[in-house]
Amino acid sequence: MKRTIIILMLIVAGLVLFFLPKEEKIQRAVVAVGLKAPDFELPELDASGKGSSMIWRLSELKGKVIFINFWASWCDECKIEKPAIQRLYEKMQGRPFQMLTIIYRDNAEKAVEYMKMNGYTMPVLLDDDMKVARNYWVRGVPETFIIDKEGILREKTIGRRQWDSPEAIGIIEKWLK
Repeated sequence: MKRTIIILMLIVAGLVLFFLPKEEKIQRAVVAVGLKAPDFELPELDASGKGSSMIWRLSELKGKVIFINFWASWCDECKIEKPAIQRLYEKMQGRPFQMLTIIYRDNAEKAVEYMKMNGYTMPVLLDDDMKVARNYWVRGVPETFIIDKEGILREKTIGRRQWDSPEAIGIIEKWLK
């Protein structure tokens, strides 16, 4: 019985890998703390919730510590976390640090309205086809990634965190050195 279950699990895993597009197999297989973060190119949302002409490319941010937060306006845990993220964003101004927030399975207009209504000013990016979320293996929100100055994924946090706490700032400071 045990042997049958193991064989079935291996068959299912093989089928999943077989049916993933080749590009995804390569990119998704290497996303891990300690390895190079997958590059991406996403538009920043403008005040109307449409993609603006501002395009963010991870590869162009080398030399900075990158804080990427996947979130949604419908997510209660994200709403609890967002004020601390805004305070962190303000605290890190003028440092080699870049915060990017990426909406996840959300309506862009609602997300922008939520940001405006609460006075949040960090960049909000649109991952319309969910390719970046898939490449980073995002399964829910909030999820946060910290990438060092060389483009290496150093931290991954699933769930909310008090990002303006001394402990969290210490994690970021470690990668700013």
